Amino acid sequence: MGAQHRLAGKFAIVTGAGGGFGEAIAKLFAAEGARVAVLDIRKDAAERVAGEIGESAAAFAADVGVKAEVDAAVEAAVAQFGKPDIVVNNAGWTHKNQPALDVDEETFDRVFRINVKSIYLMTHATVPLMRQNGGGVIVNIGSVAGIRPRPGLSWYNSTKGAVNIMSQSLAVELAPDNIRVNALCPVMGETGLLESFMGVPDTPENRARFVATIPLGRMSRPDDIARAALYLASPDSEFVTGVLLPVDGGRTI
Repeated sequence: MGAQHRLAGKFAIVTGAGGGFGEAIAKLFAAEGARVAVLDIRKDAAERVAGEIGESAAAFAADVGVKAEVDAAVEAAVAQFGKPDIVVNNAGWTHKNQPALDVDEETFDRVFRINVKSIYLMTHATVPLMRQNGGGVIVNIGSVAGIRPRPGLSWYNSTKGAVNIMSQSLAVELAPDNIRVNALCPVMGETGLLESFMGVPDTPENRARFVATIPLGRMSRPDDIARAALYLASPDSEFVTGVLLPVDGGRTI
């Protein structure tokens, strides 16, 4: 297996790519030969990542939960790079870790819009193009929260359960089109959402409590998720579809 350029000639759209997991995925995909649309609600963050990648990347600003913005960003990206071969639905949000009844309706709607509706909108915007291409790959970032949920994040956990089932259902439905759909399920990582996930201040003591629940003894890192996404996006996994792949150091066991 060649270590380099497993995505040569491919065009990938990565959402939430202005930081965290998405940034690592965009950069690794580019290093492996892909052209990358760096999509993020924060235009400056998207431009920073695209600038660090170089000429094989371009930044696009969009709120992934708003149809007009998703459609416009995909249209602009396609005009620049052609039809997408790979879509990584990475953008996500959470409510603070707290009792279920303390989460207000506006927060509930926002988490479902960003985590679930975004995939509906991106599927509408890109699957017809992938069909014209003769196939493609969709990688959705689910979560171990959708496999083995814990108290305090009930509504967030529910969005990830939706993402996981959506990935499996679409995998079956789109298989005749040669479009593979898989979900990555990370454990809590050192990203901007960490303190919200924990629901307590991000101190070494509090981190240690959460790390103690992960058999391999650490949180996930962006590179862990990026390497797993590369596998699912590349020809190495050409017979893999409908999989929920925990990248969790053994957390879900």
